[in-house]
Amino acid sequence: MRTAARAAFCCLAVLLAGGAVAASAGAGAGAAASSRAARPPIVRWLIPFGPKRKHEMAAYSERHYGEHTWRLIHPQVIVEHMAEASSAAAVRNTFVPDVPDVELHELPNVCAHFVVGASGRIFQLVNLRTRCRHTVGLNWTAIGIEHVGYADADALENPAEMRASLRLTQWLRCRFGIKIRNVIGHNESLSSPYHREDVPSLRTQTHGDWRHSSMRIYRKRLRALGRC
Repeated sequence: MRTAARAAFCCLAVLLAGGAVAASAGAGAGAAASSRAARPPIVRWLIPFGPKRKHEMAAYSERHYGEHTWRLIHPQVIVEHMAEASSAAAVRNTFVPDVPDVELHELPNVCAHFVVGASGRIFQLVNLRTRCRHTVGLNWTAIGIEHVGYADADALENPAEMRASLRLTQWLRCRFGIKIRNVIGHNESLSSPYHREDVPSLRTQTHGDWRHSSMRIYRKRLRALGRC
Protein backbone atom coordinates (compact mmCIF):
# COMPACT_ATOMS: atom_id res chain seq x y z
CA MET A 1 0.00 0.00 0.00
CA ARG A 2 2.81 2.37 0.86
CA THR A 3 4.42 1.70 -2.54
CA ALA A 4 1.15 2.35 -4.38
CA ALA A 5 0.52 5.53 -2.40
CA ARG A 6 4.05 6.77 -3.12
CA ALA A 7 3.56 6.12 -6.84
CA ALA A 8 0.23 7.93 -6.83
CA PHE A 9 1.79 10.89 -5.01
CA CYS A 10 4.62 11.05 -7.56
CA CYS A 11 2.12 11.04 -10.44
CA LEU A 12 0.10 13.81 -8.78
CA ALA A 13 3.24 15.89 -8.28
CA VAL A 14 4.18 15.51 -11.93
CA LEU A 15 0.69 16.54 -13.05
CA LEU A 16 0.67 19.57 -10.77
CA ALA A 17 4.13 20.63 -11.95
CA GLY A 18 3.08 20.27 -15.55
CA GLY A 19 -0.04 22.32 -14.89
CA ALA A 20 2.01 25.05 -13.26
CA VAL A 21 4.38 25.20 -16.23
CA ALA A 22 1.44 25.35 -18.64
CA ALA A 23 -0.23 28.06 -16.59
CA SER A 24 3.00 30.06 -16.51
CA ALA A 25 3.43 29.68 -20.27
CA GLY A 26 -0.18 30.71 -20.81
CA ALA A 27 0.26 33.78 -18.62
CA GLY A 28 3.39 34.72 -20.56
CA ALA A 29 1.57 34.33 -23.87
CA GLY A 30 -1.30 36.40 -22.53
CA ALA A 31 1.07 39.15 -21.44
CA ALA A 32 2.73 39.14 -24.85
CA ALA A 33 -0.64 39.29 -26.60
CA SER A 34 -1.89 42.11 -24.39
CA SER A 35 1.18 44.19 -25.28
CA ARG A 36 0.02 44.24 -28.90
CA ALA A 37 -2.76 46.51 -30.10
CA ALA A 38 -6.09 44.78 -30.59
CA ARG A 39 -7.45 44.54 -34.11
CA PRO A 40 -10.42 46.92 -34.44
CA PRO A 41 -13.61 45.82 -36.22
CA ILE A 42 -12.88 45.96 -39.95
CA VAL A 43 -15.34 45.35 -42.79
CA ARG A 44 -13.68 43.77 -45.83
CA TRP A 45 -14.95 45.59 -48.91
CA LEU A 46 -12.18 44.88 -51.36
CA ILE A 47 -11.97 46.59 -54.72
CA PRO A 48 -11.14 44.50 -57.81
CA PHE A 49 -7.37 43.99 -57.95
CA GLY A 50 -6.82 41.15 -60.38
CA PRO A 51 -3.88 40.10 -62.55
CA LYS A 52 -4.21 43.05 -64.96
CA ARG A 53 -4.15 45.64 -62.18
CA LYS A 54 -1.27 43.84 -60.45
CA HIS A 55 0.69 43.84 -63.71
CA GLU A 56 0.07 47.59 -64.04
CA MET A 57 1.15 48.13 -60.43
CA ALA A 58 4.38 46.23 -61.07
CA ALA A 59 5.05 48.38 -64.15
CA TYR A 60 4.28 51.53 -62.15
CA SER A 61 6.67 50.42 -59.40
CA GLU A 62 9.41 49.82 -61.95
CA ARG A 63 8.97 53.30 -63.45
CA HIS A 64 8.89 55.10 -60.12
CA TYR A 65 11.01 52.94 -57.80
CA GLY A 66 13.05 50.62 -60.01
CA GLU A 67 11.24 47.55 -58.64
CA HIS A 68 9.09 45.37 -60.87
CA THR A 69 6.61 44.15 -58.25
CA TRP A 70 3.09 44.79 -57.02
CA ARG A 71 3.76 43.32 -53.60
CA LEU A 72 3.90 45.41 -50.45
CA ILE A 73 6.57 43.82 -48.24
CA HIS A 74 7.45 45.06 -44.75
CA PRO A 75 5.63 48.43 -44.92
CA GLN A 76 7.50 51.14 -43.03
CA VAL A 77 5.12 54.11 -43.29
CA ILE A 78 1.43 54.78 -42.68
CA VAL A 79 -0.01 57.74 -44.59
CA GLU A 80 -3.23 59.44 -43.45
CA HIS A 81 -5.42 61.03 -46.12
CA MET A 82 -8.59 63.09 -46.35
CA ALA A 83 -10.77 61.65 -49.11
CA GLU A 84 -12.64 64.82 -50.09
CA ALA A 85 -15.75 62.65 -50.19
CA SER A 86 -18.90 62.42 -48.10
CA SER A 87 -19.08 58.63 -47.68
CA ALA A 88 -16.98 55.48 -47.68
CA ALA A 89 -18.99 54.27 -50.68
CA ALA A 90 -17.97 57.35 -52.65
CA VAL A 91 -14.33 56.69 -51.84
CA ARG A 92 -14.57 53.06 -52.88
CA ASN A 93 -16.40 53.96 -56.09
CA THR A 94 -13.49 56.24 -57.03
CA PHE A 95 -11.01 53.40 -56.63
CA VAL A 96 -12.97 50.55 -58.24
CA PRO A 97 -12.58 51.32 -61.97
CA ASP A 98 -9.10 50.56 -63.25
CA VAL A 99 -8.69 53.68 -65.37
CA PRO A 100 -5.92 56.29 -65.55
CA ASP A 101 -6.18 58.59 -62.53
CA VAL A 102 -7.47 62.11 -63.08
CA GLU A 103 -4.35 63.85 -61.72
CA LEU A 104 -1.31 62.07 -63.16
CA HIS A 105 -3.11 59.99 -65.83
CA GLU A 106 -1.31 56.75 -65.00
CA LEU A 107 -2.34 53.14 -64.53
CA PRO A 108 -3.34 51.49 -62.33
CA ASN A 109 -5.97 53.75 -60.81
CA VAL A 110 -5.31 55.23 -57.39
CA CYS A 111 -6.42 53.44 -54.22
CA ALA A 112 -5.85 53.17 -50.48
CA HIS A 113 -5.83 50.16 -48.20
CA PHE A 114 -8.52 51.45 -45.80
CA VAL A 115 -11.19 54.09 -45.48
CA VAL A 116 -12.60 55.29 -42.15
CA GLY A 117 -16.19 56.49 -42.29
CA ALA A 118 -17.71 59.42 -40.42
CA SER A 119 -19.62 56.96 -38.22
CA GLY A 120 -16.40 55.22 -37.21
CA ARG A 121 -16.77 52.16 -39.42
CA ILE A 122 -13.53 50.90 -40.95
CA PHE A 123 -13.50 49.36 -44.41
CA GLN A 124 -10.58 47.48 -45.93
CA LEU A 125 -10.36 48.11 -49.65
CA VAL A 126 -7.05 46.45 -50.59
CA ASN A 127 -5.06 43.53 -49.25
CA LEU A 128 -2.13 44.59 -47.07
CA ARG A 129 0.22 42.54 -49.22
CA THR A 130 -0.57 44.70 -52.26
CA ARG A 131 0.81 48.12 -53.18
CA CYS A 132 -1.62 50.98 -53.68
CA ARG A 133 -1.16 54.30 -55.46
CA HIS A 134 -1.98 56.82 -52.74
CA THR A 135 1.23 58.82 -52.09
CA VAL A 136 3.83 59.66 -54.73
CA GLY A 137 7.28 58.62 -53.54
CA LEU A 138 6.01 56.26 -50.84
CA ASN A 139 3.76 53.72 -52.54
CA TRP A 140 6.58 51.16 -52.43
CA THR A 141 6.48 50.98 -48.63
CA ALA A 142 3.36 52.77 -47.31
CA ILE A 143 -0.09 51.76 -46.11
CA GLY A 144 -2.74 54.32 -47.05
CA ILE A 145 -5.74 55.24 -44.86
CA GLU A 146 -8.46 57.50 -46.25
CA HIS A 147 -10.88 59.42 -44.02
CA VAL A 148 -14.34 60.54 -45.06
CA GLY A 149 -14.50 64.33 -45.08
CA TYR A 150 -13.07 67.33 -46.85
CA ALA A 151 -10.61 68.90 -44.38
CA ASP A 152 -8.36 67.62 -41.60
CA ALA A 153 -10.74 69.01 -38.97
CA ASP A 154 -13.58 66.85 -40.29
CA ALA A 155 -11.76 63.82 -38.91
CA LEU A 156 -9.93 65.43 -35.99
CA GLU A 157 -13.16 66.87 -34.56
CA ASN A 158 -15.33 63.80 -35.17
CA PRO A 159 -14.92 61.58 -32.06
CA ALA A 160 -16.22 58.39 -33.72
CA GLU A 161 -14.08 58.77 -36.83
CA MET A 162 -11.01 59.78 -34.83
CA ARG A 163 -11.34 56.90 -32.36
CA ALA A 164 -11.62 54.38 -35.20
CA SER A 165 -8.72 55.94 -37.11
CA LEU A 166 -6.42 55.84 -34.09
CA ARG A 167 -7.32 52.24 -33.28
CA LEU A 168 -6.70 51.18 -36.88
CA THR A 169 -3.39 53.03 -37.08
CA GLN A 170 -2.24 51.67 -33.73
CA TRP A 171 -3.06 48.12 -34.77
CA LEU A 172 -1.25 48.50 -38.08
CA ARG A 173 1.86 50.13 -36.67
CA CYS A 174 2.11 47.50 -33.93
CA ARG A 175 1.57 44.68 -36.42
CA PHE A 176 4.34 45.91 -38.74
CA GLY A 177 6.65 47.56 -36.22
CA ILE A 178 6.13 51.08 -37.61
CA LYS A 179 7.32 53.95 -35.41
CA ILE A 180 4.94 56.77 -34.57
CA ARG A 181 7.22 59.27 -36.35
CA ASN A 182 6.56 57.30 -39.56
CA VAL A 183 2.81 57.76 -39.22
CA ILE A 184 2.48 60.83 -41.43
CA GLY A 185 -0.02 62.98 -43.25
CA HIS A 186 -0.02 63.12 -47.04
CA ASN A 187 1.24 66.71 -46.84
CA GLU A 188 4.31 65.46 -44.93
CA SER A 189 5.32 62.93 -47.60
CA LEU A 190 8.33 64.86 -48.91
CA SER A 191 9.93 64.95 -45.46
CA SER A 192 9.74 61.18 -44.96
CA PRO A 193 13.13 59.43 -44.93
CA TYR A 194 11.51 56.69 -47.01
CA HIS A 195 10.44 59.04 -49.82
CA ARG A 196 12.01 58.23 -53.16
CA GLU A 197 10.90 58.94 -56.70
CA ASP A 198 12.62 58.10 -59.97
CA VAL A 199 10.47 60.40 -62.13
CA PRO A 200 12.10 63.85 -61.87
CA SER A 201 8.90 65.83 -62.47
CA LEU A 202 7.23 64.14 -59.47
CA ARG A 203 9.99 64.44 -56.89
CA THR A 204 8.31 67.41 -55.19
CA GLN A 205 4.70 66.32 -55.77
CA THR A 206 2.46 66.08 -52.70
CA HIS A 207 -1.04 67.00 -51.48
CA GLY A 208 -2.39 69.42 -48.88
CA ASP A 209 -4.33 67.01 -46.68
CA TRP A 210 -3.21 66.17 -43.14
CA ARG A 211 -0.83 69.06 -42.66
CA HIS A 212 1.99 68.92 -40.10
CA SER A 213 -0.05 70.90 -37.55
CA SER A 214 -2.89 68.39 -37.82
CA MET A 215 -0.55 65.42 -37.61
CA ARG A 216 1.09 66.79 -34.45
CA ILE A 217 -2.33 66.48 -32.80
CA TYR A 218 -2.91 63.07 -34.36
CA ARG A 219 0.45 61.66 -33.28
CA LYS A 220 -0.03 63.02 -29.75
CA ARG A 221 -3.32 61.14 -29.53
CA LEU A 222 -1.67 58.05 -30.98
CA ARG A 223 1.07 58.15 -28.33
CA ALA A 224 -1.61 58.34 -25.64
CA LEU A 225 -2.73 54.82 -26.67
CA GLY A 226 0.57 53.50 -25.32
CA ARG A 227 3.29 51.31 -26.70
CA CYS A 228 2.80 48.18 -28.73
